Amino acid sequence: MTDNQWTWTTEVRLPSAHGAGHHLLAELNHALKQHNWTDHEIFGIRLSMEEGLANAIRHGNASDHRKEVYVACKLNSRRLLVEITDEGEGFDPKCVPDCTADENLRRESGRGIMLMRNYMSRVEYLGGGHRLVMEKTRPT
Repeated sequence: MTDNQWTWTTEVRLPSAHGAGHHLLAELNHALKQHNWTDHEIFGIRLSMEEGLANAIRHGNASDHRKEVYVACKLNSRRLLVEITDEGEGFDPKCVPDCTADENLRRESGRGIMLMRNYMSRVEYLGGGHRLVMEKTRPT
């Protein structure tokens, strides 16, 4: 099977409201289990998705209920590709403070991007920072 032969896909538009992605996360979790992804992989993917969605809703769309978050997921037994796009103005990920720096250790937020980068194989911000692309590739 090549990477672009997706066996599960979904596209949804979510309102900019806390918890809007719960149904999507449950559906993705089920699909990952059906494709025999490990509990550790599923945990990291779920955490990364939660962070990406929360950032798009809270920071990108400023929790504006008139704005939506577009999510597209593609999956097979070896690869997951996720795109999360908000309607915000974007940001420069290079300007996000280092959450491991001493002065930021006690901050209540700012760890999401680091967590996504640690659990996913690829994390990229495109379109001026309002489009997040994440990929998880399983070892052969």
